[in-house]
This record gives sequence, C-alpha cells and structure tokens, in this order.
Amino acid sequence: MAGYKRVLLKLSGEALAGGAAFGIHADRVKELAREVADVASSGIQIGVVVGGGNIFRGVAAAAQKMDRVTADHMGMLATVINSLALSDALEQMGVPTRVMSAIEMHQVAEPYIRRRAIRHLEKGRIVVFAAGTSNPYFSTDTAATLRALEIRAEVIAKATRVDGVYDKDPLKHADAVKFEQITYLEVLSQGLGVMDATSIAMCRDNKLPIIVFNLNTHGNIMRMTAGETVGTLIH
Repeated sequence: MAGYKRVLLKLSGEALAGGAAFGIHADRVKELAREVADVASSGIQIGVVVGGGNIFRGVAAAAQKMDRVTADHMGMLATVINSLALSDALEQMGVPTRVMSAIEMHQVAEPYIRRRAIRHLEKGRIVVFAAGTSNPYFSTDTAATLRALEIRAEVIAKATRVDGVYDKDPLKHADAVKFEQITYLEVLSQGLGVMDATSIAMCRDNKLPIIVFNLNTHGNIMRMTAGETVGTLIH
C-alpha cells in the first residue's frame, strides 16, 4: 500500500506526561517530536491535535462541581500549553512549526484560519491545532476530526497505549481480541470507545479512515504514514 501525503495525528495529553499521572515530561515530548519530525522530513504533511488530559479534563472528577462550559474552556487552554510544548521541541530540532489556536490569543499562537493552515502544510511546516474547536461539549477527538476534514487529510492517526482496537480493554482483559479492520458502524454499535461517537460518526459520514495504533512502539508513526499495516483500520 502506498503511503499518505497528508495526515492528522491525534495525541492524547497523557502521551506528553511520559508515564506520570499529570504534567509534561520533557524527555517524552522530545521523543515524540523526533518521531513527528522524521515523518515531516520524509515529505509527508502532518497536522497534530494534542489533548489536554495531562493538565485538565473538563469531564474529570476535579471539574464535577464546575460549570461544564467553564471546565471545558479550561481543558481547551490545557491543550494550548501542550501544543506549545510540542511546538517548542520541534522548533529546537529545526523543524518549522505553527501553533494555530481556535481561541484567539495573538501573543501565543496564530488564530486558526483554514486556508492559512493548508498553506503552512504545503510549505512543509508542521501545524499543531490547539484549543479544540473553541466550543464546549466537544472533545479533542471531535476537534481532530473537524481539522482533518478541513485540511483534507487522508487519514486520522489516533495514537493510543495499545496496538489497535479490541473488543474489550486489553489492559484489563487477557482474552481481548484485536480487530485488524473494523467499520465505523461496528465501533459505534459495540460502544468500543476508541474515539467519541461524534467523531466516529463524522468520519463515517465523510468517509475519512482512522488508524488506531500504539504510540509507545518507536517508529510506528513513520510506519503508519508510509502505508504499512499498523494497528487497526476503521473504515
């Protein structure tokens, strides 16, 4: 299979924590940045959406007594912090990177403008999309799907702690069965929780494939973008 020319990589905020319960682990961020930089140097256009769960999650216990809209806005700001950390690591490696925020903060990031984002990608820059969709009640999975569709990415690469989609949590059940391929409808009907239902439905309606793969296996991002069979394909 031929590789992809333009991909949207979805990272969880926890991926930047490097095994810690919260916060940003500098060495882990550098490792991730190196893998993303290697993909970009091979000529693949790459956009990134990073979650904020390592700093603040709007639906977490800490936010239960908060107004949901306020809590979600705090979560969006957490994604900006993570995006800046990843961008800084990439820039230190000499990779041109732009952080584009759905919430305007001109001193910190460019405002998200679709045509400008596509132009950055065409010029070989990595674009990190921050602040979700700027709307509460939408997860960063949904933001990743929206951005992927807007920039006409060929695939969403969903990085996780496991090597694909299983019929139940493989970290808790030794008899969990992995799917090599699965349809959007099967993911929704079985409630597999790979991404939230809104993002899966958006991908289904727009025929945007999703690859779920293990981020902790070094080189998986490159293998996936090169077209090798990695993880699970949802289509």
